[in-house]
Amino acid sequence: MTNITVGILLLVAGNLFASLSDVAVKLLNGEVPPLQYIFFRQLISLLIITPLWLQQKKEQRRLQQAKVTFIRGQLILIGSGCMVVAITHLSLATANAVFYVAPLLMLPLSMFLLKEQPALGKVIATTIGFIGALIVLRPSQFHWAALFALGTALTLALFNVLVRKIPNEQTVVTTLWWTTLFSLPISALLAILKWRPITGEEMGLVSISAVCILAYNGLAVVAYQKAPAGDVAFAEYSGLVFVVLFGIHWFDEIPDILSIIGMAMILMPIILKNTISTRWRLKYDKAQNKAL
Repeated sequence: MTNITVGILLLVAGNLFASLSDVAVKLLNGEVPPLQYIFFRQLISLLIITPLWLQQKKEQRRLQQAKVTFIRGQLILIGSGCMVVAITHLSLATANAVFYVAPLLMLPLSMFLLKEQPALGKVIATTIGFIGALIVLRPSQFHWAALFALGTALTLALFNVLVRKIPNEQTVVTTLWWTTLFSLPISALLAILKWRPITGEEMGLVSISAVCILAYNGLAVVAYQKAPAGDVAFAEYSGLVFVVLFGIHWFDEIPDILSIIGMAMILMPIILKNTISTRWRLKYDKAQNKAL
């Protein structure tokens, strides 16, 4: 199994957790102020990660690329705040339709920040997935909250692209721990501005969201360290399928024929990518064996 295939599978799993987090936020129904939600989510995440971080050797706990990690921590705050507003005021499907502009944005960002040059085929595959996203989760009308959804997409794209600047020898746990820690001071100060008591049920939903987002972040770190962003970014679209399924289960959102076509367009690039990569790898291995 190639690094690209592993990266794609990790992103698919990560997007499953990210979709569950969106469901938890939607169920909060705006009752918890966004700034307070972010603070509790990041605090819970840090409490979960800390024991794993402490179990590592001292050398493994050391932070590398502090500036990049700090920026990624603040991107979490911006993106999370925009996400809560968007999901609260838009339907789950409409909000996610805009969120999934992120993989499309990652192509130019990876070219500009990382000097990567994605092949034309990758651009076409990403575009097909994006068109499929619009078909499955087509926004019915413009809403001001869509701007916040776009903000989430942009911060998510930057967050994932910047992980390529973090050395591979730095463990996922260390990356997550420092990123979460850097996000806490500002989130705590902002949360005080809109503080209010929250119920046990609300805290439970916040906790579910925290665990799911933590899982996504960890899987995304590994995925984008395994392969260039342009090679695996389109796998982010897999979350759209999960959102549709969860929409049916929790919110009675039944997809029509156009949605089914859109889902096929989203899955097609992923399936073709894996099939072509596997075939070429097999041909290469056979050629090497004959040469020997």
